[in-house]
Amino acid sequence: MSQLPLQHRVGNARRSFFERGAAPIGIVPDTILQSWQRCLRGGLSVHAQPDVAPLPDARLRELRQRQETLWRLARPELDGLAADIAVAGSIVLLTDEAGWILDAEGSPDFLDKAGRVALMPGVRWDETSVGTNAIGTAIVEGRSVEVRGGEHYFAPHGILTCSATPIFDPYGQRVGVLDISGDARLQHLHARVLARQAVAHIEHRYFDAGLGDCEVVRLHHDAALLGTAREGVLGFRGGRLVAANRAGLALFGLEHGDLGRASYEALFDVPLSRLHDDGALIDRQGRALYGHLGQPPARRSPAAATRMPVAAPARVSASAPRLDPSPLFDAAQQQALARACRVLDAQLPVLLQGETGTGKEVFARALHRRSTRADKPFVAVNCAALPEGLIEAELFGYEEGAFTGARKTGNTGLLRQAQGGVLFLDEIGDMPLALQPRLLRVLQERTLSPLGGGKPVQLDFALICATHRDLDEAMAAGTFRSDLYYRIADHCVALPPLRANPDRAALVRGLWERLGEGRQLEAVAFDALAAYAWPGNVRQLSACLRTLVALSDPGQVLGHDDLPSYLRDAPRELRAEQAGASDRGLDAIETDAMRDALARCGGNVAQAARLLGISRSTLYRRVGNSARRRH
Repeated sequence: MSQLPLQHRVGNARRSFFERGAAPIGIVPDTILQSWQRCLRGGLSVHAQPDVAPLPDARLRELRQRQETLWRLARPELDGLAADIAVAGSIVLLTDEAGWILDAEGSPDFLDKAGRVALMPGVRWDETSVGTNAIGTAIVEGRSVEVRGGEHYFAPHGILTCSATPIFDPYGQRVGVLDISGDARLQHLHARVLARQAVAHIEHRYFDAGLGDCEVVRLHHDAALLGTAREGVLGFRGGRLVAANRAGLALFGLEHGDLGRASYEALFDVPLSRLHDDGALIDRQGRALYGHLGQPPARRSPAAATRMPVAAPARVSASAPRLDPSPLFDAAQQQALARACRVLDAQLPVLLQGETGTGKEVFARALHRRSTRADKPFVAVNCAALPEGLIEAELFGYEEGAFTGARKTGNTGLLRQAQGGVLFLDEIGDMPLALQPRLLRVLQERTLSPLGGGKPVQLDFALICATHRDLDEAMAAGTFRSDLYYRIADHCVALPPLRANPDRAALVRGLWERLGEGRQLEAVAFDALAAYAWPGNVRQLSACLRTLVALSDPGQVLGHDDLPSYLRDAPRELRAEQAGASDRGLDAIETDAMRDALARCGGNVAQAARLLGISRSTLYRRVGNSARRRH
């Protein structure tokens, strides 16, 4: 595909910035513009030749020896990537924390071409030496960076397109950078995603030898992903979080800078000992996280660990609390389920709409069990969880060599895995706009051609979609295609939030009968559970009840003091006395309560979110700039 639009755009930006001194805002990414500005302030002349020369061999060997741990842990990823991307004319590079290139492998032709601009072992590629470049700019930014062609500061580097991701050790210290570089005249659609995935594996290996006096915890919402690079790994010392991989930090919305400051009690509602007893922990948002202490009993192969998850129910130990008890549907939901089942059996799509936690996937699985396809696969695909750079390949499949890093055996794709059964596209409102026409075409024609060619395949599946977004607003904003909407929305089912349930008491009673294992609730505790607004909906309520069971003994009578703190201290505005208000009125009441909680917590967003039983992002979204100013 032609890169002329990019070349022209960057060329105009360079002339505007370097010749006229203007800031080409919106023409190049902000990351690139800010890097150009740093280089200019640092005294780098864009017309000069970068003054770089490789280290002598002895110095390079010494540098590699000092980085032996990084070198050893990165070796499997370097070897695997080099073999895959060489066919696309690309190379993979590993640097130390300062940007000194330790190794470069891949396409021999491009290694030679990169060497002409000193992109080679023994050369330091930091911003102060070679200007804007993916390695040096990723070091400054502390995150993944892509620099394409003329976005490089120095013109000779315009032959390169590079994607770099920093590598951090368990304690949040940068130890290196992994970079994938190729010819700027070609597109490298998946290089950034491949670099991120490789770094995730490298960072995961840092925990293999343990962390000395730290208690290491391995967690994930999906027990099937434990033991892979996608599990969260946390290290606690003296009750404080001092080490974590990126997946572990992401579970709680933390960053590397939070290491050493976050306490165990700020993250979890139950003691660490419950992980050994139950195989799961409950966090402060009421979510169940499966896991174990220390090393997993068995590790998956690197190839298996890199595959995207397929939508099969997770297997968990019998002692672990169940994430999804068999669903409780009231009369209205049973009627909605029966109507939707008739539509699905007529080969028409069903769209489920509701807030996060209202049970969209539970409803979809129940629909599958009642349909004529109950004995066929149920394949769930979370459109928001798949990396954007690989979502097309994972959904539609690909042939060998279809793109940089494609597996040699190809991939059938998740759509074909649903053959004969039910395909559940969760969070379809988050599907990238560029992929929506392809999905629309597949749904219309019911045939699929994998990326990279291959014989078209006839598809046969029933379709259920779900989203928490308002698709009418998304269509008006141009982020969701109206033709796709009308293709998937033959029958819509609205799943109401728990606060709108006129008989929450019956739901609490029914769930407790299933989960309580003989324990009893005092009337005051039951009333508090039935009165709470449950911003996390049924998912949060179920997690709360499981936590009560985990923290009590069989036959025990649980009172108000046994409830989680966010229930004991919940502002009265979030109680069910307000449930009779309109949705708009309730939203206003909840927002006022959130502001009140924020004020009572001295502006501490994390404390206010825990008090309310909601996430920090929800608090930010609802109270806007007032939270940001106080934070």
